[in-house]
Amino acid sequence: MSTVRAKKHLGQHFLNDKNAAQKIVDALNPTLGFTQVLEVGPGMGVLSDFLLQNTAYETWMIDVDDESIEFLADKYPQLEHRLIHGDFLTLDFAKHFDEKIAIIGNFPYNISSQILFKILDERNRVVQMTGMFQKEVAERCTAKAGSKEYGILSVFLQAYYHVEYLFTVKAGAFNPPPKVLSGVIRMTRNDRQELDCDEKLFWRVVKSAFNQRRKTLRNSLSAVITKDKMSDNPLYELRAERLTVNDFTVLTNEIAGEL
Repeated sequence: MSTVRAKKHLGQHFLNDKNAAQKIVDALNPTLGFTQVLEVGPGMGVLSDFLLQNTAYETWMIDVDDESIEFLADKYPQLEHRLIHGDFLTLDFAKHFDEKIAIIGNFPYNISSQILFKILDERNRVVQMTGMFQKEVAERCTAKAGSKEYGILSVFLQAYYHVEYLFTVKAGAFNPPPKVLSGVIRMTRNDRQELDCDEKLFWRVVKSAFNQRRKTLRNSLSAVITKDKMSDNPLYELRAERLTVNDFTVLTNEIAGEL
């Protein structure tokens, strides 16, 4: 098979800019201790070529597209069992990977949030991720408290990872070109093994706060804790986008003490 057709329903836009591909791969830092790298949606292998040149780690690939899998199996026969035909979102990490792994990819834009939440689910195994997203999503991941891009995804990712915006890639670098700009980010696991609060309650507080982001937390969190149990903590008078990860942690601990 000489080529792979990009499929709209899979959100495929194949990167053909080798300089950008090299920069994405070079952003990985094997000194973090991972020995395996999983590439998500390799398509025709523009990132894969650079990944396979690095002997510091073992490269794995996963793709849901039959045509891509056939193409990659022909191109990289050395992969054998390290080429997984399946859906990243339902992948059983424990079946294939060690305690420390990195993830890389030119990710399908139509499922980018699900991909990031899957990485969060595996946060104690995934020590680093470098990848390409729609620029708007990349900016949301790296947004700081106080900006309009800051939201649920920003808080959850930054609770467990140091998230950096690396560079922008123009539409002409892809085939077919997307209608949006793309942004490459790097996420490196921070030192928190777990948050200094009840994590399930933290997630509930953050989601409730941003689901009604125009309201102050005194109003938006009333489904989590009744107003009569809320203290006079000034954080309750702010809107969700004003709170840092640490602020949400403090508030979660306070709420836990009242429930």
